[in-house]
Amino acid sequence: MALDGKLLAQARKKLEDIRRHNEDTQSARQREIYARLPAVRNIDLRLQNQMRELAAIALRRDGQAKADLKALEEENLALQARRAELLVEAGYAPDYTGDLYNCPDCQDKGYRMDGSMCACLKRLYNAEVTRDLSGLLKGDEHFNRFRLDYYSSQPDNNGDVPRECMEIILTLCKNYAAKFGPNSSNLVFTGGPGLGKTFLSACIARAVSEKGYSVAYESAPTALGAFEKEKFSRDPDEAAAASAKVRRYLDCDLLILDDLGTEMNTSFTQSALYTIINQRLIDGRQTIISTNLDEHALQGQYSAQITSRLLGEYRWLRFIGSDIRQLKK
Repeated sequence: MALDGKLLAQARKKLEDIRRHNEDTQSARQREIYARLPAVRNIDLRLQNQMRELAAIALRRDGQAKADLKALEEENLALQARRAELLVEAGYAPDYTGDLYNCPDCQDKGYRMDGSMCACLKRLYNAEVTRDLSGLLKGDEHFNRFRLDYYSSQPDNNGDVPRECMEIILTLCKNYAAKFGPNSSNLVFTGGPGLGKTFLSACIARAVSEKGYSVAYESAPTALGAFEKEKFSRDPDEAAAASAKVRRYLDCDLLILDDLGTEMNTSFTQSALYTIINQRLIDGRQTIISTNLDEHALQGQYSAQITSRLLGEYRWLRFIGSDIRQLKK
């Protein structure tokens, strides 16, 4: 997957801030120890002098060099042991003034020794992608805030008990978010307005993004509008920005399209929707779609190519009950 240079720069800046914070913390700890334990400072000065002595010995070719090197190594080990003892005796961890890293794999540099991107930088990059593409997230989307008491415990006309059905869906959504990965299903949330489709999809988006995956959580009109701007905008900057978003919609680990069916139904939006659904299926990337349309209405609004994939490649979860927005009023 090609990375967006702007978002990668933002991720690297955040990693640099982490590294600088750790360096400042380490320096503060060192000043604290030197003020409280002058003997540790003296040991550190001697250890620094040893490095210069080691370099000088390495350049020598006389018969005494080997013995001097051994003596220096023994002194070094003894000094390090004494230094650790002084720290422990004062109530500190033996490595209290050592180097601090959030990521031991790359030491907060973002790249491993072989030049490959470290997982820590990839997580920060994915977080930038999610922030850039998830304009619908508000900050309060958590599964424990989903209220089952808004759903009736009495059977509806079809004999289904809304609260029982929604409890099953809530559990499925929690498990989906907890176990999300390359083998996860594609989902369609279907049902009338105000039944919790948007909220639960947002809960999944937040939980999955917090695990380090890149997530796009956007309304269908906005996402499909980016395709339109990419193709038709006369403003080069607007077209370039839209193109970058389109690329990320196709490449992110999880795409959540909210309110499918509310977009303008044109041949272009149908083509763009097909591109999203089909390309992500080919690439093995997961998609969740929420819609007020049932299977019959979906077939009446979209092409056979789109409905075939949605009905055949997606798991459908049917939300039932009464409009919660109306109940809250």
